[in-house]
Amino acid sequence: MKNLTVILVAIISTPLMINLSPVAAQDAEPAHSIFDGKTLNGWVGDPKFWRVEDGAIVGQSTAENPVKANTFLTWDAGDVQDFEMRFKFRMDGGNSGVQIRSQPKDDFRVVGYQADFDAKNAYTGIFYDEGGRGILVPRCKQVTIDAEGNKTVKDGKVDEATYLNGIKEGDWNEVVITAVGPKLTHSINGNVSAVLIDHQKDAAEAIGILALQLHAGPPMKVEFKDLFLQMK
Repeated sequence: MKNLTVILVAIISTPLMINLSPVAAQDAEPAHSIFDGKTLNGWVGDPKFWRVEDGAIVGQSTAENPVKANTFLTWDAGDVQDFEMRFKFRMDGGNSGVQIRSQPKDDFRVVGYQADFDAKNAYTGIFYDEGGRGILVPRCKQVTIDAEGNKTVKDGKVDEATYLNGIKEGDWNEVVITAVGPKLTHSINGNVSAVLIDHQKDAAEAIGILALQLHAGPPMKVEFKDLFLQMK
């Protein structure tokens, strides 16, 4: 009995080694780069318009090499669902954007949700539906779309003047796009520019590809760098 008592005391006295790390921290995937800074490995697009230069993805059209229809460079690692995407862009003329949860078509075309921006900042910060419903969320607004397609519009947290003052024309701007369930958020340089909550039947997209846009029209150049993706 004496030996048994000693064993029991030792067991009771020994501290329990319990892993108290939060489950979310264990399960969360870290952000990872989706562009190696040197090549277009992992991306698919028309080589007439896309290249890598000085550590950035460059999409460019010229008078001699025009874009007759919007063309896209697609990340070909598969579909995304809930995620956060971070990147920087810089523009010289024209219109561009990043497609999220979108669908590929022939001839390097993509349709679906687009976080939009342009050199003149006429559309920078909006959510657009490429090949579909058009402008979904104006700048500095939050829009909820119900199952039937009816919109409820609210003011965002940042007024348009403050937001536009934060845009760096002709320089690098940092974008954060998040998609969790029906809610999409578009932020530039720390200011939330558009929030979309989309429940529309046969139109809302829960999953799809990522792609970069080069817009049809006059000559233009858009650059992307520091592209990171984190799955939620």
